[in-house]
Amino acid sequence: MLRCIKCGRVYGEDEVRYRCECGGLLEVIVNLDGAENVFDGRNITLWKYRGFIPVEKRVSLNEGGTPLYRLENLQKKLGMKELYVKNEGANPTGSFKDRGMTVGVSKALELGMERVICASTGNTSASLAAYAAKAGIDAYVLVPEGKIALGKLAQAIVYGAKVVPVRGNFDDALGLVVEASKELGVYMLNSINPFRLEGQKTIAFEIYDQLGFVPENIILPVGNAGNISAIWKGFRELYEAGFTDSLPRMIGIQAEGASPIVRAWKGGQAFKPLKKPETVATAIRIGNPANWPKAWRAVKESGGTFESVGDDEILKAQKLLASEEGIFVEPASASSLAGLIKLGDEIDPDESTVLITTGHGLKDPNIILENFTLPEPIEPTMEAFRRRME
Repeated sequence: MLRCIKCGRVYGEDEVRYRCECGGLLEVIVNLDGAENVFDGRNITLWKYRGFIPVEKRVSLNEGGTPLYRLENLQKKLGMKELYVKNEGANPTGSFKDRGMTVGVSKALELGMERVICASTGNTSASLAAYAAKAGIDAYVLVPEGKIALGKLAQAIVYGAKVVPVRGNFDDALGLVVEASKELGVYMLNSINPFRLEGQKTIAFEIYDQLGFVPENIILPVGNAGNISAIWKGFRELYEAGFTDSLPRMIGIQAEGASPIVRAWKGGQAFKPLKKPETVATAIRIGNPANWPKAWRAVKESGGTFESVGDDEILKAQKLLASEEGIFVEPASASSLAGLIKLGDEIDPDESTVLITTGHGLKDPNIILENFTLPEPIEPTMEAFRRRME
């Protein structure tokens, strides 16, 4: 069933609804009696955890099963005992969004929907387009004009989605998507749709399955704020099902130029949207995160925190992760490492920490290419090459 996190009102799971009548966000309440203890560290894929996933149909591109790396070089450099990264860029379209879309598009088919829609800064559009193509239904993606990485836009185009640029930012595009879902009967698959988050919560299951324990800290980027609440929901369900007796601290990182949640959290004031968000981290360039109440609840319940990092810190962390560990992520993903570095002593170095990186570096290579110039070519001789090596 669907339940409002604000007033507690309950709706049937087959009602096409994204918010409660009171305006509150909805979450899916799963009957955990059917959840099996499959956490044996083997054959890890998203649908391994089907007992936790509230859909019967399955539109899949073999998503999930992403690698969890021990950051041996960085943990030494930062003086930490156990540091890992969960690399979601290894999903089929190169981002964590595939977890939500496999469940969301599956639910769309169960509901008899023939058209799906989303607003996107990039990764959501690519993922929705791919899964809609697999399902054989129409996809519409609304993107902010001039504010989407070309690598992501190319994916949406080649997968066959109808791409509609919108004059304005992500929040303007999302507002139009909400209206279209009401008036035109198009199924909305932004993270305000609670079934999207049911796929994304499987990140928690995989971390537990791969490590064999629940880490003390989970650090991840926050854009529209669905992922942090989804992962917390996953760990809570593990706890409620009796598979673990511990829970992690959830730590959300926003870019300074797009950090309305951090400002409210640190200022002890009411949440206020940011009208003109700006950051090189395009995937989290969102000024009015739709899921901020869920994210706030996740961080508060877990004893975690929110922090913001500057663009220079993000780009430095992106290069550090690549040069020290061989892992190339898009700028938004690097905010998790940047946040860890900024938090410093607030993270106990003796605790286990998992960084979530949400998208592959080839999704958004523009910022790197813009700041790099190839050296002059050499003559094809060993003498010239020796001089270059000096």
